[in-house]
Amino acid sequence: MDLNTVWFILVMILFIGFFFLEGFDYGVGILLPYLGRNDIERRTVINTIGPVWDGNEVWMITAGGALFASFPNVYATLFSGFYLALILMLVALILRGLGFEFRNKQADKTWRAFWDWAIFTGSLLPALLWGVTVANLMRGFAIQQDMNYYGGLLPLLNPYALLGGLVFASLFTMHGANFLTRKISDGIADRAKKAAFSSWIVATVLTVAFMAWTFFATDILTKPGINGLIPAVLAAISLLVTGWLIRTSKSGWAFITGSLTVVLATIMVFAGLYPRILVSSLDPSWSLTILNAASSPYTLKVITIIAAIFLPIVLVYQGWTYWVFRKRVEAKPENLIY
Repeated sequence: MDLNTVWFILVMILFIGFFFLEGFDYGVGILLPYLGRNDIERRTVINTIGPVWDGNEVWMITAGGALFASFPNVYATLFSGFYLALILMLVALILRGLGFEFRNKQADKTWRAFWDWAIFTGSLLPALLWGVTVANLMRGFAIQQDMNYYGGLLPLLNPYALLGGLVFASLFTMHGANFLTRKISDGIADRAKKAAFSSWIVATVLTVAFMAWTFFATDILTKPGINGLIPAVLAAISLLVTGWLIRTSKSGWAFITGSLTVVLATIMVFAGLYPRILVSSLDPSWSLTILNAASSPYTLKVITIIAAIFLPIVLVYQGWTYWVFRKRVEAKPENLIY
């Protein structure tokens, strides 16, 4: 296996980690104003992700850094073409971070309500925008022969991409609700279970519509050779099983299968794109691939050595963090940090 393919797989693994971890993170933020009926309950919800949310976001930064190092032409095209969307996402994430840090600075109800909705907005908007971005990657967009996209934001907000955004938001909401049923106690967990099933219904309906559209509008599931059909089928099975597990109160297994749905869906996208990374809707020969968009062989060799040293360290450290904060969070003021 050549290093170009190795780095394509490594970038995929980083996005899998990001969507898995930040997915339930976003879901918790989306559910915050609805599951917490008073200030103590909302603080309890926040404390389930308080110690880890910023670590989860590092996966996005790492994935972007890996993309820059291994496929710089992809990084340049993607981050310039989606510049306005990324700025909106960045503003939302800043607002979200401020909400976590500033919410508890004053006891005023208006102050805390403002930051609760800031956390909600800063969770929902990135989830939607990631769905829009991934859908455009699947369908392709107007990349010119010079590897640049000049269309601006509006063409990216097409109906197919917007449906992809809704799919991401609903899946992450379900993912976050499943996480809360395992991480929180008392009545909030019961409400989280109901939210998990409701969001599962929405996610299932939207996902079926999106996958049907994907089958006819893209070649992600049908192109010769490696495609996303098998992981798509497995993701669909996992999603259906998740609904049954939620309904039968098997919350631990529901979180696992819900997580597996997110993982398999990410694999579907990357498998369907390979060996392309960015698809040109103007001319297939103008697409950016693991060959024409990659760094030099020497660069790939050096960054492979660096990744082999530091990636296991990061994984062990983050695993240890989750182990330390593995206990359920109780709605008691003396136990709440945030």
